[in-house]
Amino acid sequence: MKIKTEKSTIFFNVMGYVIVSLLTLACLLPFWVIITGSFTSEMEIIAEGFKLWPEQFSLDAYRSLFSNPSQIINAYQVTITLTVVGTVIGLFIMSMAGYVLSRKDFKYRNGLSFYIYFTMLFSGGLIPWYILIVKYLDWKDNYLALLVPFMISAFNIMLMKGFMSSLPDSISESAKIDGAGDFTIYLKLILPLSTPGLATIGLFLALSYWNEWFLANMFITTEGKYPLQFLLYKILSSAAVLKTNMPFDAASGMKPPAETLKMAAAVIVTGPIVFLYPFVQRYFVKGLTIGAVKG
Repeated sequence: MKIKTEKSTIFFNVMGYVIVSLLTLACLLPFWVIITGSFTSEMEIIAEGFKLWPEQFSLDAYRSLFSNPSQIINAYQVTITLTVVGTVIGLFIMSMAGYVLSRKDFKYRNGLSFYIYFTMLFSGGLIPWYILIVKYLDWKDNYLALLVPFMISAFNIMLMKGFMSSLPDSISESAKIDGAGDFTIYLKLILPLSTPGLATIGLFLALSYWNEWFLANMFITTEGKYPLQFLLYKILSSAAVLKTNMPFDAASGMKPPAETLKMAAAVIVTGPIVFLYPFVQRYFVKGLTIGAVKG
């Protein structure tokens, strides 16, 4: 027997799909303008601005960026390595901290939680931090200066603590009755049930490492150690200087591709992380089913 859907429900569903579709197009439009802008000639952008479809197709921006391909490839390797290693180690450390602070039988958990939370409100400042990294830890021009600062975050620890506190205590209690130790409970029971929290914090960590350029600007001096964001920042800065100092040749129409270079750099930087997000989203959904506790 087929259940007849009311007209009001059909109208509500249609309007919902229409509104969501329009919002999706509005969100995708800036990305499309960036992509088409990177394939547009510099003269067309200067004369007519950005368009949804280029009239003069050009690859000058990508030729400028990849004039030294080994430089871009090396920067990709540095960024990917920092992102993977930092995210994995950071998730392991912060999930352990969150698990310990969520244990009600740990009598120092309130004091440690306040100590960690206090660092979210007050910090030592940029200059003492720079002196610590350069003088005392001697991490100048070292990958550790890019890896360690993002690895542990007080906000992420508190987020992990809050998520693990929502898990039933009966899980740990039943495992202890069966003779499991604390680390076994954490590794084999708590972590699989904490997939949504791990996926969320992992995404925060990955984005922090992938978008990093400020620490490289302060601590990295060797060009071969530049992460991707900082390398493209240097390329764009050089293009801006070249555009300012280089006279425009009206006869040949030659002009440094500064505007299209910005669009091409945005495509190169954001492309991989945008394609990564659907895979992370899958773990969000999967974690919701794994984290369910049967009655």
